Amino acid sequence: MKRTANAQWKGSIKGGSGVVSTQSGILDKTQYSFKSRFEDGKGTNPEELIGAAHAGCYAMAFSLMLGEAGYEPDNIDAKAEVSLVEQDGGFAIDKIHLTVKASIPDISEDKFQELANNAKEGCPVSKVLNADISMDASLS
Repeated sequence: MKRTANAQWKGSIKGGSGVVSTQSGILDKTQYSFKSRFEDGKGTNPEELIGAAHAGCYAMAFSLMLGEAGYEPDNIDAKAEVSLVEQDGGFAIDKIHLTVKASIPDISEDKFQELANNAKEGCPVSKVLNADISMDASLS
């Protein structure tokens, strides 16, 4: 299976802007710029999109692992906080922190934490990212 997305950029780094689109059409010429990445400008940015991909991937992986263990979640709320830092004369995503809150009937705290951590390690997006991935997971 392959999925595609594309980006176009016009102009200088600070004065220019770009658009991103996805194969599904959910993002269709969605604006991004220096201001939306490094300031408070309107539009998206690569780190926000990585965060959305990681949170979505994690929630699905956790749901799968819960199901395989005989649990059905009522709700999984996953948030990914992506840290972009200056490093080695450029920028790097050095850390991603997942905050997970879930409602899962009849699961023990120990089993919940075990499966939550397995999902963090097993999520395909976690595997592709070269960042320190931490997590706080709690039952609601």
